[in-house]
Amino acid sequence: MPLPPLTADLTGFDLLLSVARLGSVGRAAAEHRISQPAASNRLRELERRVGLTLLHRTPRGSTLTETGALVADWARAAIDAADALAAGLAALRATHESRLTVAASQTVAEYLLPAWLVALRAAHPGLAVTLQAANSADVAAAVLAGQVELGFVEGPDLPAGLHDEVVATDRLAVVVAPAHPWARRRRSVTAAELAATPLVSRESGSGTRRAFDQALGDLTAAAPLLELSSTTAIKHAVAAGSGAAVLSSLAVTAELAAGTLVAVPTAVPLQRRLRAVWRTADQLIGPARDLYAIARRA
Repeated sequence: MPLPPLTADLTGFDLLLSVARLGSVGRAAAEHRISQPAASNRLRELERRVGLTLLHRTPRGSTLTETGALVADWARAAIDAADALAAGLAALRATHESRLTVAASQTVAEYLLPAWLVALRAAHPGLAVTLQAANSADVAAAVLAGQVELGFVEGPDLPAGLHDEVVATDRLAVVVAPAHPWARRRRSVTAAELAATPLVSRESGSGTRRAFDQALGDLTAAAPLLELSSTTAIKHAVAAGSGAAVLSSLAVTAELAAGTLVAVPTAVPLQRRLRAVWRTADQLIGPARDLYAIARRA
């Protein structure tokens, strides 16, 4: 229920207690870090609000009236309770801000989050971070269930109940082993060719796979040649000659430079957006908010 208007604001009562304890309005004003005229005005406003004379004012100073002393005794319990509430909230906030649980799709977890977390630790040296790496569907489910405060996903589709903001863009690349026939072709691989070719692929629910399926438009991708649950496993399989794969360009930079994989030109638009997600009903606070801001700046 709402607080009574007479007691909704405790600042005047707190100042009155300081006058009772310190013996003067001036010393009470100094303790509250306000000017003496401001303290006098606040006390007069308190008297007007409660309809009682609380101070006896003389040229030599102010003292509490008998009524003022009685009101001060009653107010002390409320002020002590407010102090206890503030201390409890501060303790809870300190505990909350000492740890952060984040979930991220594998591409983000492996190639982007490490640098973001280094920047976050610089701002929060004592912060303990737990990172869960999963596919985009599982990340979204974990955020929606309240298991993590913040998630980062690659997939284009999100369930209801999540708020999302774009933090980065990524380009998917078609990659093959150097001995693969596509490694020597000059003509771009078409969407129809990609759709008809069994690829080495991530599992269903992977953001990379869902982004690729969406890029094919009305075409349906062939069943995977191999279905593997990690990007590293796919890279090794492709390099060994298993077939072609569609992977994040972030994930294959080193292999393309070393020549163990070759990027194949394609006419299919394979750009995608990487998103931060959190529950629509929640508000990002503390380290979660700071990590999101770092991701946006990066």
